[in-house]
Amino acid sequence: MDPKQLSLFPVKTGGAGPLTAEQFHAGIISFDRYGKKTNTLELSGPGYSVPVYVNEFWTSKQRAGHSLHEISYRACFKPQLPHFFITRLTGEGDVVYDPFMGRGTTIVESALLQRVPVGCDINPLSRLLVSPRLDPPDAGGVQARLQAIDLKKPQQIRDDLLVFYHPKTLRSITNLREYLLQREEKEKLDRIDHWIRMVATNRLTGHSPGFFSVYTLPPNQAVSVDSQRKINEKRSQVPPYREIKAIILRKSRSLLRGLKRSETAVLRKALSRARLITASAERTPNIPESSVNLVVTSPPFLDVVDYQRDNWLRCWFNGIDSGSVDIWQLGKPEDWQKKMTAVFGELKRVLVPGGCIAFEVGEVRGGKILLETLAVPAALAAGLAAEAVIVNSQAFTKTANCWGVDNLKKGTNTNRIVLLRKRG
Repeated sequence: MDPKQLSLFPVKTGGAGPLTAEQFHAGIISFDRYGKKTNTLELSGPGYSVPVYVNEFWTSKQRAGHSLHEISYRACFKPQLPHFFITRLTGEGDVVYDPFMGRGTTIVESALLQRVPVGCDINPLSRLLVSPRLDPPDAGGVQARLQAIDLKKPQQIRDDLLVFYHPKTLRSITNLREYLLQREEKEKLDRIDHWIRMVATNRLTGHSPGFFSVYTLPPNQAVSVDSQRKINEKRSQVPPYREIKAIILRKSRSLLRGLKRSETAVLRKALSRARLITASAERTPNIPESSVNLVVTSPPFLDVVDYQRDNWLRCWFNGIDSGSVDIWQLGKPEDWQKKMTAVFGELKRVLVPGGCIAFEVGEVRGGKILLETLAVPAALAAGLAAEAVIVNSQAFTKTANCWGVDNLKKGTNTNRIVLLRKRG
């Protein structure tokens, strides 16, 4: 690391603040909390060379994330990842931003850590899944509201959805959907309604009795009607009746089980300052210039996940036209890199001088493409500085070169984070 670069990291005065660059790198190199030593390697390419740190920096053995995080979403990371960077690179009151908000792991974790959360996602579902957890009601209020909603009224149902649901269950879901959409149209949705909508959206489909549907794929995606029909035939299954009020209440209690009264106050304070927007990550004029201290995010990967197709049922329940949501589906490396260059340019605009980006990437196509090799040049093209690649691996051995070795290929329990910085 060039000593000249170290001074470009801001040192915060007055109370707890972020580590300096020197402290951060030294802490990563000497990290041995889980009995392993950091393996320091190198990633180099035309015009750049950055250190690669490999260790078990966060682990399934450590304290589990807060119960509020337990909302399923496709391709989401564990809360230990944003926690690692937020606690080292920001202080209380600093702004933490996720431009690909998803289920809101970074948002909720930053709020719990008394940072100011800012989030963006092009999918309007994201905000519906995130904002209620910054203003959580008590379980008693949820129970009382559920009891007051009539889910047994005669209701026209979508016959094609009977491949997922028992007719009585689908009638209940449809009644709840109509109740929420009508309340929204009249601008009468309150914090309990928002919470119920979030939980119901999360419980629509899954592979256990804790969901409204018959057995289907994991709860972070919804298969097509035709695909579900094939699953039913293969498993010789018929959708059973599910009591959706009981399921919503049970999941609510699970989400709220770890919530302390003091944390409720912290979350509401964060909500009063939070900014959650529905927009494309490369165009966020609502976020002021030089206002963000840290970005922690995971972008869409190369044609691995079809977020639009996976969320069609969730969109239906919430009255959203899934076809109108312009979610990126990038199949070519050059297209992905071009989009990320534009995103990095916007992140540079909103970051404070010296602010950092923890950009989680991964290998795709059987390990043939490591996205850090695309992300670093894209960041440099946008005028950002590349600090390091941090590989969190729960199963690795020492090696002279981490690219292509078996223990860092697809299938291992790893995260790969490109750490970037806006020059001071």
